[in-house]
Amino acid sequence: MNPSYKGTPFDLTGRTVLISGATGLLGREFALATASAGANLVLGDLEGDRLALLKNEIISSCPDLQVLTQTLDVTRADSCQSIAQLCENRFGGIDAVVHSAAIDPKFEQGSDTTRFSKFTEFPLELWQTSFDVNLTGAFQLAQATCRIMEKFGKGSVVFLGSNYGLVGPDQRIYKKAGQEAQTYKPAVYSVCKAGLLGLTKFLAAYYMDTAIRVNLLTPSGVWNKHDTEFAGNYSARTILGRMSAKEEYHGAIIFLVSDASSYMTGANLVIDGGWTAL
Repeated sequence: MNPSYKGTPFDLTGRTVLISGATGLLGREFALATASAGANLVLGDLEGDRLALLKNEIISSCPDLQVLTQTLDVTRADSCQSIAQLCENRFGGIDAVVHSAAIDPKFEQGSDTTRFSKFTEFPLELWQTSFDVNLTGAFQLAQATCRIMEKFGKGSVVFLGSNYGLVGPDQRIYKKAGQEAQTYKPAVYSVCKAGLLGLTKFLAAYYMDTAIRVNLLTPSGVWNKHDTEFAGNYSARTILGRMSAKEEYHGAIIFLVSDASSYMTGANLVIDGGWTAL
């Protein structure tokens, strides 16, 4: 644990934090960040081998913490219920849940973008699959974890949004020089992320008169070995002139799951380099 958090509102010592999609690009960072503030972790993901590696990494740097892992498929209600029950059985409850599991159409080097074509040609099965994970999965995990939070009347639920849930994608940044057929950021991504904002506000209002808080964290483009052309196009669209680094969301997630944000619910914490300010 980072001793600078000890005794502050950011201190997560003795708290239990559940993270879905824990081995993903940002899910992993959320796990490392909350561990640094002293949280015991329950990490869920489809990738069992990667979960084991992440657990070992955290324990090696924070040996006093308890870190549990379990295969989690957020599209299955029984899987969501099982990991929530694991939290209650081992730790007596759930202090915070971070829904980081998501399908995100990638435009990194080596990504297959051939199916991200015209809106009128986007496959229905990809639309439905994204909804199952990004929106229905968030709903199901929230149901399972909030059942336990209700017993104590407190807890923090954090969904993961996107600047594209607030404004439409600037499709110009996905155009490559010399490319005949343009690729697009699919509509389903924006629709799911906008839906999470609606779910955030609904649940925050639903849990009025309790200490169960529900908020949305909205990051923007996170650099992950993108090609120079894409990174340049994206960066030029932001006020800060660059993509974000994955570590730049550590402070935000600790804030949202800790007592430091105790007067915050139904809100959207936007960290997008100024994208939505333009």
